Amino acid sequence: MNSLPEQALLPAGMQDGLPPEAALEAKTAELLMAQFDAWGYSRVKPPLMEFEENLLFGTGQAVSNQAFRVQDPVSKRMLALRPDMTMQVARIAQSRLSNSPRPLRLAYAGQVARVQSSQLRPERQFGQVGVELIGASGPAADIEVVLMAAEALDAAGVKNLSIDLGLPTLCPAVTKDLDLDETTRATLTTALDRKDAAGLQALAGVLGNDVAQTLISMLAALGPAPLAIAKLDAIDLPSAAAEQRAHLKAVIEGVLAARPGLTLTVDPVEGRGFEYHTGVTFALFSRSVMGELGRGGRYEAGSLETHEAATGLTLFMDTVMKAVAPGKAADCVFLPFGTNPAQAGKLRREGWRTMAGLETTDNVHTTAQYLGCSHVLENGTVNKLD
Repeated sequence: MNSLPEQALLPAGMQDGLPPEAALEAKTAELLMAQFDAWGYSRVKPPLMEFEENLLFGTGQAVSNQAFRVQDPVSKRMLALRPDMTMQVARIAQSRLSNSPRPLRLAYAGQVARVQSSQLRPERQFGQVGVELIGASGPAADIEVVLMAAEALDAAGVKNLSIDLGLPTLCPAVTKDLDLDETTRATLTTALDRKDAAGLQALAGVLGNDVAQTLISMLAALGPAPLAIAKLDAIDLPSAAAEQRAHLKAVIEGVLAARPGLTLTVDPVEGRGFEYHTGVTFALFSRSVMGELGRGGRYEAGSLETHEAATGLTLFMDTVMKAVAPGKAADCVFLPFGTNPAQAGKLRREGWRTMAGLETTDNVHTTAQYLGCSHVLENGTVNKLD
């Protein structure tokens, strides 16, 4: 038999949620879901595991290397444990809700597990809360999701919120007519990710000087949204790229018109982590904590044959909870052994949390304090402990 210390040992990136933090996270998740519901988003509940080929197709391919896999003893087929819930909600929209009116607004909350952790997110299991807006392609859909994310995080108590908008498809739109080999494309992507103007200039012989200079100008078009979009507007872009810029500009204007005090920044060349996105993206931060509170953006839901324009948002509860005020144990009334059940029920209906004594005790105050109670019921009256 394993010793108790060995039984408490968990795999790297997995941890127990303990009181009162576990309760606070659950409460915060439900608060966020209530905010989404207020915007008209209906809750769905995808399964924890699915057939591998169904879960990891289309947009799911971007996280296929993060999925735990196991063989189903019933069907003998391979199952995958979800590393993300976005693709599951997209599947539900395309299958069971295919005949529902569009745009379709869906919300979800649940746990995900990933094969590998990262430096910013050492947890391999964590909660996700999010939404998918499916069947709408215009800027208004992106504006709605960004504003809803800000409003929900405000309600959860997150302070110093900032949102970084991106357009990972802009650079590919600028270079799409160039015949570049894989090595050159990889070098170009690295230079863009590193914001390396010298690296882009070094590629001028392959890209052409005009394209290289356009990309270098795009590197400088970042920072506070009004200034960044003004710099981006001054760049002569191909028509497809110009259309994407106009979409981004409309999103910025719509968000700031509704929330002029919101800290909104732009990085038009950032693509890391947004590999399957097809338009405007956003990442949410709080200056109070490290790491992303969440991220989202425009993508194509479904397969190539039956895809729909969609915009999604995923909040990472492990990071969100770092930005929320620390939890404390809720007030609890100790009920001495033999308390009338009707009286105990009345207290609970009034909103009290109760803890019943299961045997007589010489000192109810001492027992109540030992059990972590804040109050004690004495002679029909709830009294606060010293």
